[in-house]
Amino acid sequence: MANAVIEIENLTKYYGSSIGVQNLNFSVSEGEIFGFLGPNGAGKTTTIRLLLNLLYPTSGTAKIFDLDCVKDSLKVREELGYLAGDPNLYPTLSGKTFLDFIDSFRPEKKSKYRRELTTRLNLDAKRKIKQYSRGNLQKLGIIQALMHKPKLAILDEPSSGLDPLVQLEFYKILEELKKEGKTIFLSSHNLSEVEKICDRVAIIRQGKIVAVESIEKIRHRSIRVAEVFFKAEFKKEDFKFDNVKIIETGEHYLKLQLPSSMINQVLAKLAKYEVHDLSFTTPDLEEIFLQYYEK
Repeated sequence: MANAVIEIENLTKYYGSSIGVQNLNFSVSEGEIFGFLGPNGAGKTTTIRLLLNLLYPTSGTAKIFDLDCVKDSLKVREELGYLAGDPNLYPTLSGKTFLDFIDSFRPEKKSKYRRELTTRLNLDAKRKIKQYSRGNLQKLGIIQALMHKPKLAILDEPSSGLDPLVQLEFYKILEELKKEGKTIFLSSHNLSEVEKICDRVAIIRQGKIVAVESIEKIRHRSIRVAEVFFKAEFKKEDFKFDNVKIIETGEHYLKLQLPSSMINQVLAKLAKYEVHDLSFTTPDLEEIFLQYYEK
Protein backbone atom coordinates (compact mmCIF):
# COMPACT_ATOMS: atom_id res chain seq x y z
CA MET A 1 0.00 0.00 0.00
CA ALA A 2 1.23 3.48 -0.80
CA ASN A 3 2.61 5.68 1.96
CA ALA A 4 0.10 7.82 3.86
CA VAL A 5 0.45 11.51 2.94
CA ILE A 6 -2.32 12.66 5.30
CA GLU A 7 -3.10 10.93 8.61
CA ILE A 8 -5.93 12.19 10.80
CA GLU A 9 -6.65 10.67 14.21
CA ASN A 10 -9.57 11.69 16.44
CA LEU A 11 -9.37 15.23 15.09
CA THR A 12 -11.89 17.49 16.84
CA LYS A 13 -12.65 21.19 16.69
CA TYR A 14 -15.26 22.98 18.78
CA TYR A 15 -16.36 26.57 18.28
CA GLY A 16 -17.44 27.27 21.84
CA SER A 17 -20.16 24.70 22.45
CA SER A 18 -20.76 24.13 18.73
CA ILE A 19 -19.15 21.22 16.88
CA GLY A 20 -16.94 22.07 13.92
CA VAL A 21 -15.70 18.50 13.42
CA GLN A 22 -15.63 15.60 15.86
CA ASN A 23 -13.37 12.53 16.10
CA LEU A 24 -12.33 12.44 12.45
CA ASN A 25 -10.25 9.40 11.46
CA PHE A 26 -8.96 8.74 7.95
CA SER A 27 -5.80 8.72 5.87
CA VAL A 28 -4.90 9.71 2.32
CA SER A 29 -2.40 7.64 0.35
CA GLU A 30 0.38 8.92 -1.85
CA GLY A 31 -0.61 9.30 -5.49
CA GLU A 32 -4.39 9.20 -5.09
CA ILE A 33 -7.17 11.70 -5.69
CA PHE A 34 -9.09 11.67 -2.44
CA GLY A 35 -12.55 13.19 -2.27
CA PHE A 36 -13.90 14.87 0.85
CA LEU A 37 -17.62 14.88 0.26
CA GLY A 38 -20.36 16.59 2.20
CA PRO A 39 -23.06 19.25 2.01
CA ASN A 40 -22.25 22.88 2.76
CA GLY A 41 -21.65 23.37 6.48
CA ALA A 42 -20.69 19.73 7.07
CA GLY A 43 -17.15 20.55 8.25
CA LYS A 44 -15.10 20.25 5.07
CA THR A 45 -13.48 23.70 5.25
CA THR A 46 -12.89 23.38 9.00
CA THR A 47 -10.96 20.15 8.38
CA ILE A 48 -8.86 21.77 5.67
CA ARG A 49 -8.05 24.74 7.91
CA LEU A 50 -6.94 22.34 10.64
CA LEU A 51 -4.63 20.59 8.16
CA LEU A 52 -3.13 23.96 7.20
CA ASN A 53 -2.81 25.08 10.87
CA LEU A 54 -5.12 28.02 10.17
CA LEU A 55 -7.19 26.66 13.07
CA TYR A 56 -5.97 24.90 16.20
CA PRO A 57 -7.63 21.58 17.03
CA THR A 58 -9.51 21.11 20.28
CA SER A 59 -8.11 17.57 20.41
CA GLY A 60 -6.69 14.87 18.17
CA THR A 61 -3.87 15.04 15.64
CA ALA A 62 -3.31 15.62 11.94
CA LYS A 63 -0.11 14.75 10.10
CA ILE A 64 1.07 15.52 6.57
CA PHE A 65 4.22 13.76 5.28
CA ASP A 66 4.49 12.31 8.81
CA LEU A 67 4.90 15.86 10.18
CA ASP A 68 2.57 17.30 12.79
CA CYS A 69 0.32 19.95 11.24
CA VAL A 70 0.64 22.19 14.31
CA LYS A 71 4.25 21.75 15.42
CA ASP A 72 5.72 21.46 11.92
CA SER A 73 3.28 23.64 9.97
CA LEU A 74 5.94 25.74 8.21
CA LYS A 75 7.77 22.63 7.00
CA VAL A 76 4.51 21.05 5.87
CA ARG A 77 3.53 24.09 3.79
CA GLU A 78 6.73 23.93 1.75
CA GLU A 79 5.33 20.90 -0.10
CA LEU A 80 1.71 22.03 -0.44
CA GLY A 81 -0.52 23.72 -2.95
CA TYR A 82 -3.72 25.20 -1.55
CA LEU A 83 -6.90 26.60 -3.04
CA ALA A 84 -9.33 28.23 -0.61
CA GLY A 85 -13.06 27.71 -1.01
CA ASP A 86 -13.59 31.40 -1.70
CA PRO A 87 -10.31 32.85 -3.03
CA ASN A 88 -9.72 36.39 -1.76
CA LEU A 89 -6.94 37.66 -4.01
CA TYR A 90 -5.28 41.05 -4.51
CA PRO A 91 -7.77 43.03 -6.65
CA THR A 92 -5.37 45.76 -7.85
CA LEU A 93 -2.81 43.30 -9.25
CA SER A 94 -2.98 41.68 -12.64
CA GLY A 95 -3.20 37.91 -12.77
CA LYS A 96 0.41 37.71 -13.96
CA THR A 97 1.72 40.01 -11.22
CA PHE A 98 -0.12 37.98 -8.60
CA LEU A 99 1.35 34.71 -9.90
CA ASP A 100 4.82 36.31 -10.00
CA PHE A 101 4.36 37.35 -6.37
CA ILE A 102 3.34 33.85 -5.28
CA ASP A 103 6.21 32.35 -7.30
CA SER A 104 8.72 34.63 -5.57
CA PHE A 105 8.32 32.64 -2.33
CA ARG A 106 9.34 29.37 -3.96
CA PRO A 107 12.96 28.35 -4.54
CA GLU A 108 12.05 26.24 -7.57
CA LYS A 109 9.89 27.82 -10.26
CA LYS A 110 8.13 25.88 -12.99
CA SER A 111 7.44 28.68 -15.46
CA LYS A 112 6.70 26.32 -18.36
CA TYR A 113 4.00 24.48 -16.40
CA ARG A 114 2.54 27.76 -15.17
CA ARG A 115 2.19 28.96 -18.77
CA GLU A 116 0.66 25.63 -19.74
CA LEU A 117 -1.98 25.88 -17.00
CA THR A 118 -2.79 29.47 -17.97
CA THR A 119 -3.33 28.39 -21.58
CA ARG A 120 -5.30 25.25 -20.82
CA LEU A 121 -7.64 27.04 -18.41
CA ASN A 122 -7.99 29.94 -20.84
CA LEU A 123 -7.09 32.71 -18.39
CA ASP A 124 -6.13 36.21 -19.50
CA ALA A 125 -3.38 36.85 -16.93
CA LYS A 126 -2.81 40.42 -18.13
CA ARG A 127 -6.13 41.68 -16.78
CA LYS A 128 -6.56 43.12 -13.29
CA ILE A 129 -7.98 40.68 -10.75
CA LYS A 130 -10.78 43.11 -9.87
CA GLN A 131 -12.00 42.74 -13.48
CA TYR A 132 -12.21 38.94 -13.25
CA SER A 133 -15.48 37.04 -13.23
CA ARG A 134 -16.11 34.40 -10.56
CA GLY A 135 -14.93 31.72 -12.97
CA ASN A 136 -11.69 33.53 -13.83
CA LEU A 137 -10.94 34.09 -10.13
CA GLN A 138 -11.29 30.35 -9.65
CA LYS A 139 -8.95 29.65 -12.57
CA LEU A 140 -6.33 31.96 -11.08
CA GLY A 141 -6.68 30.23 -7.72
CA ILE A 142 -6.23 26.81 -9.33
CA ILE A 143 -3.12 27.96 -11.21
CA GLN A 144 -1.43 29.36 -8.09
CA ALA A 145 -2.21 26.12 -6.22
CA LEU A 146 -0.84 23.77 -8.90
CA MET A 147 1.78 25.72 -10.88
CA HIS A 148 4.71 24.44 -8.76
CA LYS A 149 3.48 20.82 -9.02
CA PRO A 150 3.23 20.31 -5.25
CA LYS A 151 3.53 16.86 -3.70
CA LEU A 152 0.12 17.47 -2.14
CA ALA A 153 -2.62 19.79 -3.42
CA ILE A 154 -5.45 20.65 -1.00
CA LEU A 155 -8.35 22.06 -2.99
CA ASP A 156 -11.54 23.37 -1.37
CA GLU A 157 -14.48 23.22 -3.82
CA PRO A 158 -12.09 23.75 -6.77
CA SER A 159 -14.59 23.51 -9.64
CA SER A 160 -16.96 26.12 -8.19
CA GLY A 161 -17.71 28.78 -10.82
CA LEU A 162 -16.03 26.95 -13.71
CA ASP A 163 -17.97 26.36 -16.91
CA PRO A 164 -18.35 22.68 -17.98
CA LEU A 165 -15.58 22.68 -20.61
CA VAL A 166 -13.08 24.22 -18.19
CA GLN A 167 -14.14 21.69 -15.55
CA LEU A 168 -13.29 18.84 -17.91
CA GLU A 169 -9.86 20.33 -18.61
CA PHE A 170 -9.29 20.78 -14.87
CA TYR A 171 -10.11 17.11 -14.26
CA LYS A 172 -7.57 16.13 -16.94
CA ILE A 173 -4.93 18.24 -15.19
CA LEU A 174 -5.60 16.46 -11.89
CA GLU A 175 -5.36 13.04 -13.56
CA GLU A 176 -2.02 14.00 -15.10
CA LEU A 177 -0.65 15.12 -11.74
CA LYS A 178 -1.84 11.86 -10.20
CA LYS A 179 0.09 9.90 -12.85
CA GLU A 180 3.19 11.82 -11.79
CA GLY A 181 2.70 10.57 -8.24
CA LYS A 182 1.17 13.75 -6.81
CA THR A 183 -1.59 13.53 -4.20
CA ILE A 184 -4.83 15.49 -4.44
CA PHE A 185 -7.17 16.17 -1.50
CA LEU A 186 -10.35 17.64 -2.93
CA SER A 187 -13.42 18.79 -1.05
CA SER A 188 -16.76 18.91 -2.83
CA HIS A 189 -20.51 18.87 -2.27
CA ASN A 190 -20.97 17.52 -5.80
CA LEU A 191 -21.37 13.73 -5.87
CA SER A 192 -21.10 13.43 -9.66
CA GLU A 193 -17.82 15.36 -9.63
CA VAL A 194 -16.35 13.08 -6.98
CA GLU A 195 -17.49 10.00 -8.92
CA LYS A 196 -15.70 11.23 -12.05
CA ILE A 197 -12.22 11.81 -10.65
CA CYS A 198 -11.66 10.39 -7.16
CA ASP A 199 -10.18 7.05 -6.11
CA ARG A 200 -11.59 7.08 -2.58
CA VAL A 201 -14.00 9.28 -0.68
CA ALA A 202 -14.53 10.31 2.94
CA ILE A 203 -18.12 11.40 3.52
CA ILE A 204 -18.70 13.97 6.26
CA ARG A 205 -22.06 15.00 7.65
CA GLN A 206 -22.71 17.34 10.59
CA GLY A 207 -19.01 17.31 11.50
CA LYS A 208 -18.64 13.53 11.62
CA ILE A 209 -17.24 11.01 9.15
CA VAL A 210 -19.99 8.62 8.14
CA ALA A 211 -18.03 6.56 5.61
CA VAL A 212 -14.63 6.18 3.94
CA GLU A 213 -15.08 4.12 0.81
CA SER A 214 -13.72 3.39 -2.63
CA ILE A 215 -15.43 5.18 -5.48
CA GLU A 216 -16.73 1.80 -6.73
CA LYS A 217 -18.73 1.35 -3.53
CA ILE A 218 -20.00 4.92 -3.69
CA ARG A 219 -21.20 4.33 -7.25
CA HIS A 220 -22.92 1.10 -6.23
CA ARG A 221 -24.74 2.83 -3.37
CA SER A 222 -25.57 5.99 -5.26
CA ILE A 223 -29.21 6.85 -5.81
CA ARG A 224 -30.48 7.98 -9.19
CA VAL A 225 -33.74 9.63 -10.14
CA ALA A 226 -35.14 8.46 -13.48
CA GLU A 227 -37.70 10.47 -15.43
CA VAL A 228 -39.40 8.71 -18.34
CA PHE A 229 -41.78 10.17 -20.93
CA PHE A 230 -43.60 7.41 -22.83
CA LYS A 231 -45.23 7.75 -26.25
CA ALA A 232 -48.25 5.78 -25.03
CA GLU A 233 -49.71 4.42 -21.81
CA PHE A 234 -47.60 2.05 -19.70
CA LYS A 235 -48.14 -0.40 -16.84
CA LYS A 236 -47.05 1.02 -13.51
CA GLU A 237 -46.77 -2.55 -12.15
CA ASP A 238 -43.84 -3.24 -14.52
CA PHE A 239 -41.68 -0.92 -12.45
CA LYS A 240 -42.42 -2.23 -8.96
CA PHE A 241 -39.01 -3.58 -7.95
CA ASP A 242 -37.50 -4.00 -4.51
CA ASN A 243 -35.43 -0.88 -3.63
CA VAL A 244 -37.11 1.12 -6.42
CA LYS A 245 -39.46 3.89 -5.31
CA ILE A 246 -42.13 5.25 -7.65
CA ILE A 247 -42.20 8.98 -6.90
CA GLU A 248 -44.72 10.22 -9.44
CA THR A 249 -46.76 8.91 -12.35
CA GLY A 250 -48.91 10.36 -15.12
CA GLU A 251 -50.61 8.98 -18.19
CA HIS A 252 -47.33 9.01 -20.13
CA TYR A 253 -44.93 9.96 -17.35
CA LEU A 254 -42.98 8.03 -14.70
CA LYS A 255 -40.52 9.24 -12.06
CA LEU A 256 -38.49 6.69 -10.10
CA GLN A 257 -35.85 6.74 -7.38
CA LEU A 258 -33.48 3.79 -7.58
CA PRO A 259 -29.97 2.66 -6.62
CA SER A 260 -27.45 2.60 -9.45
CA SER A 261 -27.33 -1.21 -9.20
CA MET A 262 -30.96 -1.34 -10.45
CA ILE A 263 -30.50 0.73 -13.60
CA ASN A 264 -30.12 -2.28 -15.92
CA GLN A 265 -33.32 -3.93 -14.62
CA VAL A 266 -35.28 -0.73 -15.17
CA LEU A 267 -33.84 -0.29 -18.67
CA ALA A 268 -34.83 -3.88 -19.51
CA LYS A 269 -38.45 -3.08 -18.63
CA LEU A 270 -38.34 0.20 -20.55
CA ALA A 271 -37.25 -1.73 -23.67
CA LYS A 272 -40.83 -3.06 -23.91
CA TYR A 273 -42.14 0.45 -24.53
CA GLU A 274 -41.67 3.30 -26.96
CA VAL A 275 -39.95 6.05 -24.95
CA HIS A 276 -40.09 9.69 -25.97
CA ASP A 277 -37.46 10.90 -23.47
CA LEU A 278 -35.40 9.50 -20.59
CA SER A 279 -33.07 11.09 -18.04
CA PHE A 280 -31.12 9.91 -14.99
CA THR A 281 -30.11 12.53 -12.44
CA THR A 282 -28.50 12.55 -8.99
CA PRO A 283 -30.69 13.76 -6.12
CA ASP A 284 -29.58 16.26 -3.51
CA LEU A 285 -26.57 15.01 -1.53
CA GLU A 286 -28.37 15.39 1.78
CA GLU A 287 -31.10 13.06 0.51
CA ILE A 288 -28.47 10.45 -0.30
CA PHE A 289 -27.05 10.71 3.21
CA LEU A 290 -30.48 10.34 4.76
CA GLN A 291 -31.16 7.28 2.59
CA TYR A 292 -27.94 5.40 3.26
CA TYR A 293 -26.05 6.78 6.25
CA GLU A 294 -28.43 8.28 8.78
CA LYS A 295 -28.57 5.17 10.98
